[in-house]
Amino acid sequence: MISIRGVSKSFGRFLAVDGVNLEIPEGESVALWGLNGAGKTTLIRCVLGLVRYRGAITVAGWDARRHGKRARMHVGYVPQELGFYDELGVARAVLFFASLKGVSVRSVDDTLGAVGLEGHGGKRVRELSGGMKQRLALAIAMLGDPPVLVLDEVTASLDACGRREFVALLSGLSGTGRTLLFASHRVEEVRALAGRVVMMERGRAVSEVPAAGFTGAAAVAPGGSVVGAVGAVGAVGGGGSGAVLHLMMPLGVRLHAAAQLRAGGFEATLNGVGLLVPVHRERKAEPFQILAEARIRVEDFEVLPTAGEEAR
Repeated sequence: MISIRGVSKSFGRFLAVDGVNLEIPEGESVALWGLNGAGKTTLIRCVLGLVRYRGAITVAGWDARRHGKRARMHVGYVPQELGFYDELGVARAVLFFASLKGVSVRSVDDTLGAVGLEGHGGKRVRELSGGMKQRLALAIAMLGDPPVLVLDEVTASLDACGRREFVALLSGLSGTGRTLLFASHRVEEVRALAGRVVMMERGRAVSEVPAAGFTGAAAVAPGGSVVGAVGAVGAVGGGGSGAVLHLMMPLGVRLHAAAQLRAGGFEATLNGVGLLVPVHRERKAEPFQILAEARIRVEDFEVLPTAGEEAR
């Protein structure tokens, strides 16, 4: 359904995607995993035909570069940043985007109901919560019943409850035969939605693992390398077992938070909406104490065990 062969993309001298090869058959769900700048979003934009690239991409048999419009007709896309006009009515937004796509809508109510927005068609977009806006974006992406769904960090701005509900909604779609390609920084999303995980580093697809076996041991370690977290924990000092904390916080405070943690003796690596912090088992609480003293609010967190820790 999606074929990516030798794809590279440069921005000036910066090589954002470097010779990626990836085949995604019909009905498979594939997650892209990696640090900020690993090339996930750029690769997605190449698949959508939104940027020029070297190599070859086909979607449902259509060349994404030469026949981009036809290829995109087979794709529903939900970006991380939504571009709705806030004063537009919800039902009218559905009809507006349907007209842009050139598809008909038999029932706006049914379209909204399919994503849990029944009864909200008369509201303005600005009246919707963040999770509801993402549901609206998904409803619009599915107009015309495309066989491919592409998602780019779609839960990054949602709270924990909103993420769980949205992932549950997507999980219900995964059994409908659609092909799914998505980028995520959250292990629970990857394991819930993907069948296969492609780990990207510095623009390259460096390895693949089954999603069922994807754990914190495959997380991204400090230094920008996609390696086992065991080595990352060892970098903190001493031996023993440990874990990797994935701390989620507002984007504007991540650099300050990383500096505070490093001053406290921890490594900290930017990753999506937060930081990856390797810790020994007995020191898991210390990063939270450091950030609290610096008045930096942690909005959510995950504890990603290392392979050695999981075996206990």
